[in-house]
Amino acid sequence: MDWEASARRLAAKTGLRAESRWFQPLATTPRHVFVPRWWTRATTGGEAVWELRDGASDTDAWLRDVYADTTLVTRIGPHHADHAQVGQPLARSRERRSTSSSTLPSLVLMMYRAAFITDTSRLLVTCGSGYGTALACSRLRDELVTSVDIDPYLVQAARKRLAEAGCHPRVELCDLTGALPEGTYDRIISTVAVPTVPVSWLESLAPGGRFVTTIADTGFAIAADKTPDGGAAGHVTPEAAGFMSARHGEDYNDIFPENPLLWQTAQHADGESVTTGRYPLTYVPDTWDLRSTLELEVSGIDHRQHVAGDGTRTIYMLHADGSWARATATGRRECPTVHQGGPRRLWDKLDRIRTWLVVDGDLPIHGAKVTIAPDGSATFSRRGWSATIRTPAQ
Repeated sequence: MDWEASARRLAAKTGLRAESRWFQPLATTPRHVFVPRWWTRATTGGEAVWELRDGASDTDAWLRDVYADTTLVTRIGPHHADHAQVGQPLARSRERRSTSSSTLPSLVLMMYRAAFITDTSRLLVTCGSGYGTALACSRLRDELVTSVDIDPYLVQAARKRLAEAGCHPRVELCDLTGALPEGTYDRIISTVAVPTVPVSWLESLAPGGRFVTTIADTGFAIAADKTPDGGAAGHVTPEAAGFMSARHGEDYNDIFPENPLLWQTAQHADGESVTTGRYPLTYVPDTWDLRSTLELEVSGIDHRQHVAGDGTRTIYMLHADGSWARATATGRRECPTVHQGGPRRLWDKLDRIRTWLVVDGDLPIHGAKVTIAPDGSATFSRRGWSATIRTPAQ
């Protein structure tokens, strides 16, 4: 199997120049070793399912898919592709979400490049399939790289596959949001999203060390350098970025606990407020800047959408505090009828944010400064706007 040619084409397609220090790692790392099997979205008998792909049974498709600049899902809920049987798809549902993947290579490299890794950087990265760790080992000496994951099987498989690829970093079982493997690190790079910056990162970073991560339920990454007070200071990176949230066991605890009464109310009740929205419908999770700004303003909104047979679209927003919104429109350019209830008017908050975008041409999250306190709380600020994500204890 001529994977080398495929890897070189992948490196070229990411836009890296040949003289980039990341071109050779991408052009010479065998991604297929780390992703022998993966899950894809499909439809069977009208039902949305996760369908297994087995590389060895179709090597042409294996090369095509694995050496594309795309994310390959390797684990759905507790079901790893390595242990699944071909021909036995999994139904797609809110409860059956992807829990591990091999992230698209260009996004991994964006995170690595934002970290400003030097030849002597002591690096801690997240593991997953192990492919990103292999890229780091190709750039640095193996002994400088520590890779962590919450999943015992992923750690075991990654060690084996890294060795097969000629890489021998330190790979440890670890909850990234808790205590890190003993050591001091110059760079910490997380390709899973965290709700707040873990204090353990700040404690484990060397003076002036840098971390790069994404914040859960947003579409941005932050790069920040440790400050003398034990906190950090940095900025939101120019590129959008999104990763699965960090989990703490076999599967996610339900981030949006089902509230049947609230869901029924959001679907069918007349709102305490009934208005016409200012703008045509948009589904917030599809827009990184709206999604990110709204999450900083009102964290924890559950977004849902439905398209009826006649093309009528309905967007729902639900919050654990009992707030809800339902916006319905029949055409893409039509302003929706909006029903809202509960203690907060969620759609009004969204429309205010969209007005910022119309008036200013962008949202303040673009290029915002970020200041991390020693307890991990993060304050974002730009042009007189600010928002703070506090640690749960606060």
